Amino acid sequence: MIPSPSQKLSPIELEIFKNLFASLCEEMGVVLGRSSFSPNIKERKDYSCALFDSKGELVAQAAHIPVHLGSMPLSVRAAIQTFPKLRPGDCVILNNPYQGGTHLPDITLVAPVFVGAQKAPVFYVANRAHHADVGGRSPGSMALATRLQDEGVIIPPTLFKREGRINAPFLKNFLSQLRIPEERLADLSAQVSANDLGVRRLKELTAAYGLKKILQAMKENGDYEEKITRAALKKIPSGDYYYEDFLEDDGITPRAIPIAVRLKIKKHSVVADFTRSSPQVQGPVNAPRSITHSALAYVFRCLVNALTGEDCLSLRPLRLITRKGSVVDPRPPAAVAGGNVETSQRIVDVLLGALAQALPNIIPAASQGTMNNVAFGSSRFTYYETLAGGSGASASCAGVDGVHTHMTNTLNTPIEALETTLPLRILTYRLRGGSGGRGKNRGGEGLVREYEFLTEAQVSLLSERRRRKPWGLSGGGPGQKGSNWLVARKGKKRLAGKCELKVKKGDRIRVETPGGGGWGRKF
Repeated sequence: MIPSPSQKLSPIELEIFKNLFASLCEEMGVVLGRSSFSPNIKERKDYSCALFDSKGELVAQAAHIPVHLGSMPLSVRAAIQTFPKLRPGDCVILNNPYQGGTHLPDITLVAPVFVGAQKAPVFYVANRAHHADVGGRSPGSMALATRLQDEGVIIPPTLFKREGRINAPFLKNFLSQLRIPEERLADLSAQVSANDLGVRRLKELTAAYGLKKILQAMKENGDYEEKITRAALKKIPSGDYYYEDFLEDDGITPRAIPIAVRLKIKKHSVVADFTRSSPQVQGPVNAPRSITHSALAYVFRCLVNALTGEDCLSLRPLRLITRKGSVVDPRPPAAVAGGNVETSQRIVDVLLGALAQALPNIIPAASQGTMNNVAFGSSRFTYYETLAGGSGASASCAGVDGVHTHMTNTLNTPIEALETTLPLRILTYRLRGGSGGRGKNRGGEGLVREYEFLTEAQVSLLSERRRRKPWGLSGGGPGQKGSNWLVARKGKKRLAGKCELKVKKGDRIRVETPGGGGWGRKF
């Protein structure tokens, strides 16, 4: 229970505590990145860290991956519900997309924080990292599967540590199902270290300022974020705004998949209704409700910042409505590997498309709208990465070239890191000139990345905007579509946006990513 404060914190104190909480999460991320083994976590920074209160409500987060952070509170609550009597030194592991996860490669570790004589956790720290392989049908665990079970090992909330001791039977069983178990073990150890640091830093904060003041700061910070969020929403003209966009296919059938939203904005609240979206599909582009929730939180966090200059968001004024059994809220065991990375981007596009009707001079044109997922490997190695593209232009500026946009916030993997750790060469890595949409402000350029394999491997590609261009706004032109190619001894062959194939030594995979949409008519 939070003690009743005698007086509110001053604005200066509140800002100090806000940054203390955020810096704790950032420091957790530094430990995770530096102590991990795989390039996907160490180099690309495909991980997120956050701090939660005793109920599993988000208190602070680092500037990591939007698709992780918006959904992680649901994972923390699933851990709390499964283990309501955690002890000091405990740690819960999970990746189930239907219990707050995103897709199976994203593994979350949750640790309780006890302070003084408190018999129940006062806080929780958690981190989520994308592992390069968690079993399943294909190396990289990004297969064109039709069932969740075929995408990898499913981990419901499970005790990973009990009072500091590793759950050896679980770990042995888990690692036995993976292709490169030693790499997974090293990355899991890095995740444990990150949480351990978070626990230690929280205890230091409470020792320095007292538990009462820390809890007071958390509550007042949440109230302040709600105040700022509602103030931002008041600046949006009230009304109903509808927008629809499409996924090109699910990798199994060629049918386009509509995703639609009706935004109902009234004074200082928002209802985002996705019930007109497609029923869930056979292929792996279904997005669990946690993903849809993440996309909604991301868009409105950006909007609050644009309207107020404050980098914060309260979810209290936002209401999400989905239809169970839809592509944005599927029923298990629907496959979801691409829902996290591709459908999340399209959900952002439809939300921005709806908001552009109300705020045409603030909302940008569509960015590349895909993460261009490339996964490959064999029994001896696995790797996964996403590729940057063009961001959409806005009324105030041109789009950015070769950048990860919206629901991903990862870095480029240096060529040196790839060629040092994997049997391949990068033959081309450059911007794709002319791919940005034309307009008063031009869309950002996509890029070209070409891999030459020095051994046989199995490759999985999950990408979008290969048939439908990223849209422009206010008369601006669309960005150029992306394309995937196989370059082999027999010649060059265009690949589907979503496909699986085996490559031989000397074969090349070339990925050309989309550009961003342009803004404004150019006279």
